Amino acid sequence: MEEFGEKTVLVTGASSGIGAAVATAFASAGASVAVHYHRNVSGAEAVLAAIESAGGRGMLVGADLMTPNGADDVVSAAEAEFGPIDVLVNNAGDLGGRENVADVSDSAYAHVMDLNMGTVFRACRRVVPSMIKEGGGAIVNISSIAARNGGGGRSVLYASAKAAVSTFTRGLAREVGRHGIRVNAVAPGVIDTPFHDRHSTPKRLEEIASTNPLGRIGTPQDCVGPVMFLASPVMGGYVTGQVLEVNGGALTP
Repeated sequence: MEEFGEKTVLVTGASSGIGAAVATAFASAGASVAVHYHRNVSGAEAVLAAIESAGGRGMLVGADLMTPNGADDVVSAAEAEFGPIDVLVNNAGDLGGRENVADVSDSAYAHVMDLNMGTVFRACRRVVPSMIKEGGGAIVNISSIAARNGGGGRSVLYASAKAAVSTFTRGLAREVGRHGIRVNAVAPGVIDTPFHDRHSTPKRLEEIASTNPLGRIGTPQDCVGPVMFLASPVMGGYVTGQVLEVNGGALTP
């Protein structure tokens, strides 16, 4: 991971779960890391403290990425502190809630789609021109197993939004590859994060673990290696437009 020593990395939704683990790992590999958060200030501060206690360089950037200028403000702040973004990890997103399609309001639909797909689009729109100017970069989007299997109970909108993330990843990779920018995604299965504290019961998680080929649900750390592999110009330099499934064998497409 020595190639990250001179890099600037922005991780959105990095105050807990997968984002927190990824941000900490990049900092441990020598990168300067912008830790984005929205509401979870204490979580973001804990991530920054872990980065700095390990001798890494980090900064906090708070913003709502669903606002028109949110992504612009986050990227501008990171660039002002650390220089152009070399690696963008789009991790921010959430289920929004479990509802049957017939019960979903227009506003709830718009919220879930924008929270999971719109935030990715706006961050990429802001970062890509800078990466082109700098001669390349890497973008890793966080999709989901739901993008392929349609999601768990009453989460079809979330699954649809994550499917859009996967398709956007493939399309953007084709668009910007000639500029030296690689775009990939990681699609986690069920991971033990605050996401499932909010949206899944302990009983359901036990059932999922019991049927997984590896006999457990995943951890945020299980996603770190795949993200860093895809971001690495050494290990993943000829990989673009791919969605890497990280689910313990729960789905083998």
